[in-house]
Amino acid sequence: MKTADISVSLLDSMGTDVSIVNAARVSFAKEQSGVYPDEADKKLIKYLAKHDHWSPFAHTSVQFRIKAPIFVARQLAKHQVGGVWNEVSRRYVDDEPEFYFPETWRVKPVNAKQGSGGEHAASGAWTLAAGINVGQLLNLYSEMIKDGVAPEQARMVLPQNTMTEWIWTGSLVFFARVCDLRLDPHAQSETAEVARQIDTHIRPIFPHAWAALRGQSE
Repeated sequence: MKTADISVSLLDSMGTDVSIVNAARVSFAKEQSGVYPDEADKKLIKYLAKHDHWSPFAHTSVQFRIKAPIFVARQLAKHQVGGVWNEVSRRYVDDEPEFYFPETWRVKPVNAKQGSGGEHAASGAWTLAAGINVGQLLNLYSEMIKDGVAPEQARMVLPQNTMTEWIWTGSLVFFARVCDLRLDPHAQSETAEVARQIDTHIRPIFPHAWAALRGQSE
């Protein structure tokens, strides 16, 4: 059985901190001709973010290829406004799938309808049980494919921890909102891992704008 971890790869980006400054200053027919923002530019970026003047930040674009289990992808797919998502489809792909298993299983929180707490005491046993059951489903899927069952139907027997991949593109405004929500302490750990990796990739490309949007120091 093939297993895989959650991963985020940067494919492309458009714009810089200066691009954002120039989008804001075009109202006054002004332009910063340098490559790096000066002190006035940095102050402007902070002002724009603080007062929710989001449109200059939307003149940017970042593109990722993300690999994560289906249950994580379906949570993140809820972020739709401002983003573009294209995903691998098992209607067309029938190669051997990969699966995600957590390092530990977490307990259900006492006073919440969703989320999780600390490590479950029987974490190792649940990993073993999950592996056995996923292996059985993988065997069933493989037999269905070998017997000529259409991939678009055979895929229904695969579990939620099957890995999927998608290309996700959006502006700084879009991904800042994704990271703000998914890095909240109450967010699911696995979706937070995707957001952490996105944050790591974006920060060096747009250091001043990203810090301002996220409310963090540069």
